[in-house]
Amino acid sequence: MDFDFSDDQSQLREAVRKWVDKGYDFERRRAIVNAGGFNRAAYGEVADLSLTGLYVGEDHGGLGLGTVEAMVVLEELGRGIVLEPLAQTLICSAVLQTHAPASLQSAWLPSIAEGQSLVVLAHHERGARHSLSRCTAEAKEDGGQWTVTGTKSIVPAGDQADAFIVPALAGGQMALFLVERGAAGVQTAGGYLTQDGARAAEVSLSSSPAQLITLSGLQALEEAADIGSACVCAEGVGVMDRTLAITVEYMNTRKQFGVAIASFQALRHRVADMKMQLELARSMSYYASLKLQAPQAERRQAIARARYQLGVAMRLVGQSAVQLHGGIGVTDEYIVSHCFKKLTQLEMTFGDTLHHLGEVSARMKETAGVFA
Repeated sequence: MDFDFSDDQSQLREAVRKWVDKGYDFERRRAIVNAGGFNRAAYGEVADLSLTGLYVGEDHGGLGLGTVEAMVVLEELGRGIVLEPLAQTLICSAVLQTHAPASLQSAWLPSIAEGQSLVVLAHHERGARHSLSRCTAEAKEDGGQWTVTGTKSIVPAGDQADAFIVPALAGGQMALFLVERGAAGVQTAGGYLTQDGARAAEVSLSSSPAQLITLSGLQALEEAADIGSACVCAEGVGVMDRTLAITVEYMNTRKQFGVAIASFQALRHRVADMKMQLELARSMSYYASLKLQAPQAERRQAIARARYQLGVAMRLVGQSAVQLHGGIGVTDEYIVSHCFKKLTQLEMTFGDTLHHLGEVSARMKETAGVFA
């Protein structure tokens, strides 16, 4: 199998890398965190690169690209530990394009592709842990018009988004709905910073007008979560790549007993372990992105495998980087602490490592580990 990137994919990577290096340095990121964790101007710059339209078809003003291009982009955004929720845009545009009726696609996909509208997935509920099937929000239909009542937690940029994709029970079966933030009955409890510096909010819906996306809600939500997990994998690879590079640079300049600490064999072995985990994670990220087009059972199994390996790698690389830096590694003024927090947050997004290990185990067949 050919794993070389095409010229177009390489050019896309280079364009995003240039923006991250020149337009989203560490000082700007810190300023965005201090201002609340989301910056509409920065999100607009992401849109100016046409990244918000990656998954949107050309008939709706997007690029109509695929999962590999999304992986390339998110790796580079991970390198810059970018806060703006492009992964949410990719998830929601994919769900709308695949499952929504034509009228809803025409109403939202062009503005999503242009970056004018930010739509995010609002599916977390208290007590659900990482289970996608647990849902207490309810939807009711009256004369062809739907309303949704329920509360969703840790909604990315929840008080800044223009609309939400919300799972709710319709007649006991999960369905997906699009609810505008400005609709009647929608309340967003004051936004707050998440551990990695991004922004989230609690969203309450009280008989809020909603537009039906699909009645096959659980299937569509699982697809959305798998896309999100592939995004987590790619972004995690980018963060780990940056973390390792910073750590190696620090070890080559920090001196102890008159020599660079990079000359100490025990520390070199630790860096070798970080590099090995990074490359394992990179290969599994490729695997996750390529399997997004596979049948559901195969896709879900592949994503769980990838997320387990990425979880192990993100924890080892993040913790090792902090330990190799010593006390400076946990200070707010130094970038490594922010990389560590980002990796910790990613490891728990769309299910933590233990959750995905359970998913891998549940999908094993009787012949697993048996060789004829």
